[in-house]
Amino acid sequence: MYDLGGGLPDAEFDPGSNLLISGPPLTGKRLLALETLAVGSRQGEGALIVTTKDSADTVLQEYGEVVGDRDGIAVGVVDCVTQQRGVERVDDARVKYASSPVDMTGIGIKLSEFIEEFYEGRGIRRNRILLHSISTLLMYSNLQTVFRFLHVFTGRVQSASALGLYVIDETAHDGQTMNTLKQLFDGVVTVDEDGEPTLRRSGVAADGD
Repeated sequence: MYDLGGGLPDAEFDPGSNLLISGPPLTGKRLLALETLAVGSRQGEGALIVTTKDSADTVLQEYGEVVGDRDGIAVGVVDCVTQQRGVERVDDARVKYASSPVDMTGIGIKLSEFIEEFYEGRGIRRNRILLHSISTLLMYSNLQTVFRFLHVFTGRVQSASALGLYVIDETAHDGQTMNTLKQLFDGVVTVDEDGEPTLRRSGVAADGD
């Protein structure tokens, strides 16, 4: 089981589960997601972050601050931003680059490479994977394309027995879009204006459980 920790200390999910973290802007969704990743890193799990909003440098710095001073944590970032800004970078041990948030095939390939490296190459059997954010993907592509991408993405998480976390700004999308996307997830964590998270598992309502 994967424990969420942070604002939902009693919540646990089976390996292969996918959770949507939803709420208005500036409610702490991103920090909650990073905290949930950090719970795993502190236990020796791998952390993989697909970023469509910030560069890998920014994400790694922020994640380091959240995790704390810990040597040897296993973290990898798929950066969908840097090359889109015209900066040429090559992949290294911690960062792989997709050309842009539109390059969903490339994003999937880079993620799969990281999963294989962590699982097979480094023997890390438990991994947490964060996609930040779905809203950015929907700025560049239509709902059908993003849904298909997320269907494959969540399937990879299931196959790897990982825990998937996905952040979305619910106020940027209509109800039909949100309802369509929610079908893909085993639970939805909603962060309200006060920054308080509540959890609804698929088909059941539950607070912090």
